[in-house]
Amino acid sequence: MGADNQTWAREFVLLGLSGDCDTQVALFALFSVAYLLALLGNVLIVLLIRLDGRLHTPMYFFLSNLSLVDVSYATSIVPQMLAHFLAEHKGIPYVSCAAQLFFSLGLGGTEFVLLAVMAYDRYVAVCDPLRYPVIMHGGLCARLAVTSWLSGSVNSLVQTTITFQLPMCTNKYIDHISCELLAVVRLACVDTSSNEVAIMVSSIMLLMTPFCLVLLSYIRIVSTILKIQSTEGRKKAFHTCASHLTVVVLCYGMTIFTYIQPNSGPSVLQEKLISVFYAILMPVLNPMIYSLRNKEVKGAWQKLLGQLSGLTSKVVT
Repeated sequence: MGADNQTWAREFVLLGLSGDCDTQVALFALFSVAYLLALLGNVLIVLLIRLDGRLHTPMYFFLSNLSLVDVSYATSIVPQMLAHFLAEHKGIPYVSCAAQLFFSLGLGGTEFVLLAVMAYDRYVAVCDPLRYPVIMHGGLCARLAVTSWLSGSVNSLVQTTITFQLPMCTNKYIDHISCELLAVVRLACVDTSSNEVAIMVSSIMLLMTPFCLVLLSYIRIVSTILKIQSTEGRKKAFHTCASHLTVVVLCYGMTIFTYIQPNSGPSVLQEKLISVFYAILMPVLNPMIYSLRNKEVKGAWQKLLGQLSGLTSKVVT
């Protein structure tokens, strides 16, 4: 192995969003605040669901899993990106790059499958409410959650393994904010047709299949809601799905709009912006969506704040 290959084997260099120093400092400040908000919001959601007995239901069990996925996905990408904003040398060790790809890809796949699971939960709640507690029992919820995590992890393990078996020759500059799958594959100095097929298959399995399941679930949900006679009943049924539907539109909508284009795939800049969207904006937005649009969560927040206020008063007196 030559010196260049040895250099490549030790590290990659991430080109990031911008090479301008002032822009990088501004982005560091902006993304630092957003990352802290994402951490705070998602951790509080998990704790709230854990502490409030009224939220011990399948929907909130899956929501706590979604929050864990979001905060983990952000943590797999954002701290490295923030460090590079202030660093002159933006290198990432070979092993760290492989680890980042594995975790980010696995968590991304888990989120798409989990959203489909949550859609099924809403389908049962609206279309078969009387049997909901029987169908969505604890054992099934646990198995669905484990399946979501395992499907994302197994796919990521396969993709990471075959990607890092590609010879990169002397290429080490990754034109991205992180070790993203397509960005790393582009470094290869050999034909990557087999990798592209593998990526397409995994996209069908972990993106399009869950999306189709979500679509079918909401077709049945809308059909059921339209059959409800009272306006109040229709509003109540729609309210049970509103938060999840908002997250689904944001999550799937961004990917499908960007990747399914008539003439070409996304540009490198678009790929970077998509990563920023999923790593920063979605983890910030999800807790807000489920808090602002959900009466149970808002009620739990008010109860928790009331308890904290009471404890504070006792301490002061």
